[in-house]
Amino acid sequence: MTRKMLIAGNWKMNGLRADAAEFQAMIDRISTDQFESHDILICPPTTLLAKFASIAEKTEMNVGGEDCHWEIAGAHTGDISAQMLKDSGASYCIIGHSERRANHNETNQTVKKKAEAALQSGLIAIVCVGETLEQRQAGDAMKTVKSQIQQSLPKGANFNNCVIAYEPVWAIGTGETATSDDINQMHGCIRELLQEIGGEKLSQSRILYGGSVKPQNAKEIFSGKDVDGGLIGGASLKAKDFCGIVAGAS
Repeated sequence: MTRKMLIAGNWKMNGLRADAAEFQAMIDRISTDQFESHDILICPPTTLLAKFASIAEKTEMNVGGEDCHWEIAGAHTGDISAQMLKDSGASYCIIGHSERRANHNETNQTVKKKAEAALQSGLIAIVCVGETLEQRQAGDAMKTVKSQIQQSLPKGANFNNCVIAYEPVWAIGTGETATSDDINQMHGCIRELLQEIGGEKLSQSRILYGGSVKPQNAKEIFSGKDVDGGLIGGASLKAKDFCGIVAGAS
């Protein structure tokens, strides 16, 4: 089967209401052909989610959440549920980003619970995995990523409701990018693992690459056989850069 490319922007803790102009500019600059051939997504901070969903209404642009709690509701001050994201207009949710794993001590078990909540609320889960520089230098990159996938994937995951985002932690926001060989080798390894643990229903899940993707290197990165798009950080904040990356995937 042909997997549709997904270009997803993760705004992280950036963006004020005035930045809706950049989001509108993305919608205006991305062509009809690009929207038809790709799934294109922006995950803004929660404060902007409903506004962006309103702007994107009646367009092919998708919006998503950056994180969610595993409970539907309850006494969890400051958290947001997958159900709330869905109600605000989200169709995707990023789960287990390396910054959440590192800064909030999220374990694979936590990530799995959050991903299951996302699926139960009708969201597509983007489950993030990736190794640190120390793990790669020790020769444990593939072992680490395999373990994260096996322990983080939610029950009921399949190619329709779950996306894997491979992000070498050492390449996020550093300007460093894994080589094409590194990327293709890891994506191929992930594809084989998905086939092994889930057969056809998982092996055709989209696998994104994240880690200092820019307009200048997007075409090369996205040319890999098992690279189905990207999870873009800083370069997704500006329409010019994000649209350049979308063009690189075309």
